[in-house]
Amino acid sequence: MFSIDPSKRFTLEDVSSILSKNEKLQLSDTAKKNITDCRDYLEKKVKSQKEPIYGINTGFGSLCNVQIEDADLEKLQENLVMSHACGMGEEVPQVIVKLMLLLKIQALSYGKSGVQLITVERLIDLYNNDVLPVVYQLGSLGASGDLAPLAHLCLPLLGKGEVNYYGKKQNTSDVLKSLKLETVKLKSKEGLALLNGTQFMSAYGVHILLKAEKLNQNADLIGAMSLDAFDGRIDPFKDHIHTIRPHSGQLQTAKAFQSILEGSEILKQTKKQVQDPYSFRCIPQVHGATKDTTAYVRSVFETEINSVTDNPTIFPEHDEIISGGNFHGQPLALALDFLCIAIAELGSISERRTYQLIAGLKNLPAFLIAKPGLDSGFMIPQYTAASIVSQNKQLCTPASADSIVSSNGQEDHVSMGANAATKCLKVIENTERVLAIELMNSAQALEFRRPLRSSKTIENLHASFRKKVGFIEHDKIMYKELDAALNFLLEN
Repeated sequence: MFSIDPSKRFTLEDVSSILSKNEKLQLSDTAKKNITDCRDYLEKKVKSQKEPIYGINTGFGSLCNVQIEDADLEKLQENLVMSHACGMGEEVPQVIVKLMLLLKIQALSYGKSGVQLITVERLIDLYNNDVLPVVYQLGSLGASGDLAPLAHLCLPLLGKGEVNYYGKKQNTSDVLKSLKLETVKLKSKEGLALLNGTQFMSAYGVHILLKAEKLNQNADLIGAMSLDAFDGRIDPFKDHIHTIRPHSGQLQTAKAFQSILEGSEILKQTKKQVQDPYSFRCIPQVHGATKDTTAYVRSVFETEINSVTDNPTIFPEHDEIISGGNFHGQPLALALDFLCIAIAELGSISERRTYQLIAGLKNLPAFLIAKPGLDSGFMIPQYTAASIVSQNKQLCTPASADSIVSSNGQEDHVSMGANAATKCLKVIENTERVLAIELMNSAQALEFRRPLRSSKTIENLHASFRKKVGFIEHDKIMYKELDAALNFLLEN
C-alpha cells in the first residue's frame, strides 16, 4: 500500500515502484487534513463573500462574468464535466490512464483545490480496482489544463461514460454497481478542480521518461555490440578525451562503453582503419546529449508531479482564492518537444550504424548474408529503419511553437503540450523499433567475426537474443523476426 503524502517528494522511482508492484493507494493523514481543511474554508468563504469567485459561482472561460445562483452551483459542476468530455481519436493507453488517476490524486492531496474528501477517495477506488476510464488522445490544448481528457477521466465519478474493467469496455454505471460504489455529488468548485490540471501531459511525460531511461541503456548496449561487430576502435571512448569536454552524459556514455566492451577479443586486435565513421566515433557525444536532455526533462516532470495545477487555487492560510495560470502546460510542452528531438537522435544514429554494418565493409559480407545476390539478407530492414527515422523527423516539429485562440479570446495563448506528449510517445516507440533492427543486424554481424569473441556482457546479450531470434542463413520472411527483436528489447 502506497501512502499519498504531500509532505514527501514524489519521484519517478515512486511511480515506477507503484506500477511494477501494482500497489494500492491510500491517503496519508496529512493529505486527508489538507483536503478537509481546504473544503471547510471554501464553504465558509462562499457563504460569507458577496463578490463572485471564478468557477465557483460564475461560468467558465469567457463566461467568467456570468454569475450563477446558489441553487445551481452543484449542477454547474456536473454540467462542466459532461460538456467538456469532447475527446476524439484513439483511446489513451490504459497504463497512462492509470497514471492520470495517480497524478490527479497526488495533485489534489495538497489541499489547494477545494474538493471533498469523498471525491478523492472515489478516484482512489477507481485506481485500486483497476477501473480505468476511457479517455481519448485528441482534445486538449494544454492550457486550461487538459480539459477534455480530464473530463473523460472524471465522468465515472458521476456514474457516466465508459471504463475499461477486466479487459473489456463497459458502462461505468454497471461497474460501479458491481463494486457497490456510489457516485459523487459534486459540490462548488469540484468540477473545475478535476478538469483543470496537467495530468494528461504529465502522465504521458512520466510514462515516456520511464521508457527513456531503459532506451538510453539499450542504445548503449546495442551500439557497443555494433561497434565490436564493425571492428571499431575504442580510442574515442577513452576517459581523457571526454574530461576536456566534460558534459555529464558524454562522460557517462564513454564509461559505459568501456565497461560493456571490457575483455573483448575483437576490440584488442590491431585495427587497419585510423578512425571510424561518426555513427560509431561520436556515440559518446550523441548518446550523451540525449542522456543530458532526459535528465533535464525528468527534472521538469518531477517538479510538475509535485505541484498544484488547477484553478482557481485556494489558500486558507492567506484567506485568498487566486485565479491564476498554473494549468498552463508551457514547461511541459517545451520539455516534451526537446525530448522528442533527443530520442529521435538515438534512432537516427542507430540507423546509420545499421547502414554501415550492411555495406560490405570491414570483411563483413554485403547485407550480412553469406550469398548476397541470391539472398537479399538484411537489405530491407534498413529501409524500414530509414522509413521510421524519417517519420520521427516529421514528428519532431515542435508542438509548442503553435497556439490557437479559444474560448472567445479569453484563452488566447495555449501550450499545445498534449500534442507534444502524444507525438513524443510515438517517437520513443519508433526509436525502440529502430534499435531492435540495429540489434538484429549487429547480432548477425558479430557471428562473422568468429572465432573471436566479444566481451562477456555482449556475448551474454547475444546468447539471450539468439533464444528469440536466430542467425539468418538464407532469406526468410523478416517481419516476424523484427517483431521478435522488438519484443526482446521491450522485455529485457
